[in-house]
Amino acid sequence: MHKAISTAEDTDAEQISALVNNAYRPSAAEAGWTHESALVSGERTSAVQVRRLFKKDSTVLVMKHDESIVACVHVERVNDVCWIGMLATKPDLQAGGLGKEMLAAAEALAASEHAPQALKMAVLSSRPELLSFYQRRGFVLNGNIGAYPADAGVGTPRQDGLQVFELEKKIG
Repeated sequence: MHKAISTAEDTDAEQISALVNNAYRPSAAEAGWTHESALVSGERTSAVQVRRLFKKDSTVLVMKHDESIVACVHVERVNDVCWIGMLATKPDLQAGGLGKEMLAAAEALAASEHAPQALKMAVLSSRPELLSFYQRRGFVLNGNIGAYPADAGVGTPRQDGLQVFELEKKIG
């Protein structure tokens, strides 16, 4: 498969939101290993929300196969930290190394463009396999725990008390 990682453009927003929703909240038949359908209902993002990410100190990277986006990740600088989020891979391509490749590209972009002191991300507490994935790549739980952001337009928890753990990777 020929794949290239590039910076997303506004015209990619529909494809990115479709990919993210398919990866995070797929139907049972499409589910890859990273989905959270049992934990959260509704869309993870919309094209409008994705378009809001195209701003200063914020980049969405995409991996394309031909003209189709098969993976994405968002990097945003906030003060001296870069937040990494919205890492998504097409469900039928998961477990093939694309997520690792996208995460590495996000880290490289953060280092080269923003020189942050740390990288941070938020992961659902009920996703031990995903927490392990990031921990194997040098991220550690930093003790910050928050409630699921139900008012952020990213879906509705299917269970009470759903939390988000913050992970961090120090740079340098």
